[in-house]
Amino acid sequence: MVEAVTIQRPRRWDAPFSEDMDQAEVDRILALEPFRDMDRDRFPESLPLAGIIANDTRLVRYQDGDIIMREGDYGNSAFLVVNGQVRVLLPPGLPETMLGRAQTAKKGLMQALAQLWRNRPYAEVRGAYSAEQSGGTASRAEGAHQARIFLQDVPAILDNYRSATLAAADMFGEIAALGRTQRTATVFSDGPSELLEIRWQGLRDIRRRVDDFRRHVDRLYRERSLASHLQATPMFQHLDEATIARIADETLFETYGDFDWQTQYQRHRDESFNRRLAEEPVIVAEGDYPDGLLLVRAGFARVSQMVNNGHRTVRYIGRGAVFGMAEIIQNWHRDNSDAGGGGAEEQDRTTALQATLRGLGYVDILRVPTAVIEEFVLPTLSAQALADYGQLDDARIGFELRHEDKGAGHTKMDSGILEFLVEHRYINGTATMLVDLDRCTRCDECVLACARAHDNNPRFNRHGRRHDHYMVANACMHCMDPVCMIGCPTGAIHRASPGGQVVINDTTCIGCATCAGSCPYDNIRMVEVRDGNGAFIRDTNTNAPIAKATKCDLCLDQPGGPACQRACPHDALKRVDMQDLSDLGRWLNR
Repeated sequence: MVEAVTIQRPRRWDAPFSEDMDQAEVDRILALEPFRDMDRDRFPESLPLAGIIANDTRLVRYQDGDIIMREGDYGNSAFLVVNGQVRVLLPPGLPETMLGRAQTAKKGLMQALAQLWRNRPYAEVRGAYSAEQSGGTASRAEGAHQARIFLQDVPAILDNYRSATLAAADMFGEIAALGRTQRTATVFSDGPSELLEIRWQGLRDIRRRVDDFRRHVDRLYRERSLASHLQATPMFQHLDEATIARIADETLFETYGDFDWQTQYQRHRDESFNRRLAEEPVIVAEGDYPDGLLLVRAGFARVSQMVNNGHRTVRYIGRGAVFGMAEIIQNWHRDNSDAGGGGAEEQDRTTALQATLRGLGYVDILRVPTAVIEEFVLPTLSAQALADYGQLDDARIGFELRHEDKGAGHTKMDSGILEFLVEHRYINGTATMLVDLDRCTRCDECVLACARAHDNNPRFNRHGRRHDHYMVANACMHCMDPVCMIGCPTGAIHRASPGGQVVINDTTCIGCATCAGSCPYDNIRMVEVRDGNGAFIRDTNTNAPIAKATKCDLCLDQPGGPACQRACPHDALKRVDMQDLSDLGRWLNR
C-alpha cells in the first residue's frame, strides 16, 4: 500500500510581496500616516495590521524621472508617498512612445504585396537591440523585474506638460488596484523618492477593517472617477452635475470573486460545470427584491435562470452594463398606479428579479439604491426611455438575440455554444478566433497568411478547445480584461491607441515571461530570437539566448485587417467581438 504524502496547506503569506520588509521597516511604516492611528484590535490575530504591512507591502525607491506608473497600464497595487514627491501628468499626458510603447503605422499597398517575397528565411529574426527608447525615454535594468523606464529630460517635461504634485502621505493608484481598471494618469518621481507599494490584497483587508481608511479610499474614488462613470451610463447622461453628485454620495461599492481569477481558472477549468458554478459568488438571486440598480464597473457577470433543479446561462454582462432596471421600473409604475386607490392585494404584487447574477472571476459592482433611482432618475426619463428600459423581456432573452435589422427577425444561438464560451472565459475576447470545423478543410491558408504578414512567423496555433464543430484557436483574443498586462515591468505589452488592441513593443520587451505566465488562455509564447543570418541573439553577460514574448497583434499594421480571416477561402474563420452576440449569432447561423 502506498503511503499518503502530507504537506502543510499553502497560506496567503507564504510568498510575501517583498523579502526586505524586516521588523524595523514595519515599525517605521506603522508610525506613519495613515497607519499610526488605525485601531489594531480591528484586525484578527490571523491577519494583524503588522502582518499586512510585512507581507503585502514593499518599499520602493525611485530616482529622478523614473516612471512609477503609466496611463493605460493595468496594475494590482497602490502607492503611498513616504519621502520625496511625485508628479502626476494631467491630460492629455505623454505620447505613447514616451511610455515604453510603440505606435504602429499601416503598411502601404506595395509594402503589403512585398511581404509575399521578402519574408525572412529564418524564424523570429530581429534587428539589433538598444536599451534606449525613442521619444526622450530610456530604460534602467538591474534585472528582469527591476527594469524601469525613465524620462531623460524632466525639466522639459514639466515645461511642456501640465502636472500636479503629490507629497508625503498622499496615495495614488488605489482605484485601478481595487477595480482592475486601467491607470488614468502617468506618475513619475520628481527627484529621489521613497514609496510604499501596497498590493491589492492588503489594501482590501485594511479597507474592510478600518472605517476611516475605507471612507478615505471611497472619497478618492468619488472625487476622481465615480461621477465620470455615472455620466457615461446612458440613463444618467441627461442629469446635471449636482444630481450626479447626489447619486454618487449614495452609491455603494462592492467586489465579488478573486482578483487573480486567472490562477483559479487555470486550476479548475477542467472541472464539471456544476462545480465551477458553485464557486461563482452570487451577487443577487432570482426572486430577490430589486433593492438597487447594479452597474458593472469592471469584470464580467453571468446572468442565469432556474430550470428544473439547475441553472441555465441566459447571457453575460461586462463593464458598462446595468442589471435590475426593468424590475425597478415595473415596481415604480405599480407603486404610482396603486397610489390612486389600489387594494392591498394589488400593492403586494412586487416584481422580483427575473434572473440570478453571479461574478465570473472578478467583478466590481456599483449599487445605486432603488430609492435613489426612483427619486432622481425615473421621473426625468421620457416615456419612450421608460418603456425601453422597463421591458422585462430583456431579462428573458435566453438564446434569441435581437437582430439589428428588425425585418430579419431573431438570430438564434444554440444554448451549448453560449455555455461553452462563458465557461472557458472566451467572453473576455474582443477578437476571439472562432473556427467552423465543418467548413474548415485544413488548408492552412490562415496560418500561411499570418506568416506572410509577420516575416514568416505565424502568431497563432490552429488548435484549441472545441464545442461540437466549433473551435476557439490559440490566438490572442485582445481581452477586455487583459491580465497579461499586469506586472509587465517596462510597459512593453500594452493597448494600442486608438483601437485598444493588445500588442507587444518588441524593443522594450525584456523577456521576463510575466505576460506569458499570466495569460489564462496560453496565447502568448516565449521565442528565442535570431539575427538576419539565423544565429541566436545572446545575452552578453550570460551568453544565454535572448527570448521575447510573441503573440497575435491582429495585423495592426496591415491595410486589410487580420490576414487569417481574409485568407480563409471557405468563411470558416472569424475574429469575434464577444460583446456583439448578434454578430456572432448571424455568423453561426449563416
